[in-house]
Amino acid sequence: MAFRSMICCGKGVDRKEKGKKQPTWRIFSLKELHSATNNFNYDNKLGEGGFGSVYWGQLWDGSQIAVKRLKVWSNKAEVEFSVEVEILARVRHKNLLSLRGYCAEGQERLIVYDYMPNLSLLSHLHGQHSAECLLDWTRRMNIAIGSAEGIAYLHHHSTPHIIHRDIKASNVLLDSDFQPQVADFGFAKFIPDGATHVTTRVKGTLGYLAPEYAMLGKASESCDVYSFGILLLEIASGRKPLEKLNATSKRSIAEWALPLACEGKISEVADPRLNGKYVEDDLKRVVLVALVCADNRPEKRPTMLEVLELLKGESKEKLTQLEHNELFKNPQSAVCNDGTSAAEESSDVIKEEDDPKPVKETEHENAQDG
Repeated sequence: MAFRSMICCGKGVDRKEKGKKQPTWRIFSLKELHSATNNFNYDNKLGEGGFGSVYWGQLWDGSQIAVKRLKVWSNKAEVEFSVEVEILARVRHKNLLSLRGYCAEGQERLIVYDYMPNLSLLSHLHGQHSAECLLDWTRRMNIAIGSAEGIAYLHHHSTPHIIHRDIKASNVLLDSDFQPQVADFGFAKFIPDGATHVTTRVKGTLGYLAPEYAMLGKASESCDVYSFGILLLEIASGRKPLEKLNATSKRSIAEWALPLACEGKISEVADPRLNGKYVEDDLKRVVLVALVCADNRPEKRPTMLEVLELLKGESKEKLTQLEHNELFKNPQSAVCNDGTSAAEESSDVIKEEDDPKPVKETEHENAQDG
């Protein structure tokens, strides 16, 4: 594979995090991973997605791993595997899931990570751990800020810049201390210098898709910002990104939350499972930041560095500007459904067929797939 020589000689590692020791990773044998996962036993399965399944495993030295096993070998699966391994080899950040290694034998394609004992944010908000109420407000704020730091690193500090394209609750994993690590880079794309976006066939997850991406295929850092806004609303409210209103219509979490924010009813956004135990200023900040991120006009959204600054409450001036954002005075045109009506609703995950070229600032805005 083309990526293997690049990775093995270590050229892909981004060393911008000074003073942080680069973790080691290696090529695993298929035999080793069969042994670690008890032959990919069903009882070891942690989850399943469009790509295949993830299994818990234990290596001979006792360390616990998660093994992502691609479902079916194909050229498209090979590309997705190659992209994820290359990106994981390039980036190192405390809030991005680290690569332990990979295996490419025959038609098997497997990626190995550290096991995250508290599974995903999704499992705590909507899944198997949701009734246990393990996410108090402090943990939720740490998850919001840590996830933002990881995404900001991809957008602003990685070379070239990277857009994730599938920011969602199931892709935020939680370690033993509930510290977040953004995972799953199979849909990610590099943004070359000078490019404003890449025009591509849509892939991602319904409920999190920015309108310009869902309808026009324009993928940029701003699309991740939109997805992160939806994620923030999930963290604050405990609600799902989309709710079914009736047989024919759905409402996005942003459409639900914006009127409450405009009317000053921020407390009604809070997850009832918190029982009122949250910091009011924090909740207000998270909800307002989330809604400006989920503005359907990409030019109005903040960057992830600005999001991070706002979430941390570092600038009173910028918080005041946030509170007086036009979105909260004239909300009608700013938040809408994320284009799900234009997308295939047969599956939550939308996959891509081609890899069109990046669009630079000098090129026509409506450039089509190349």
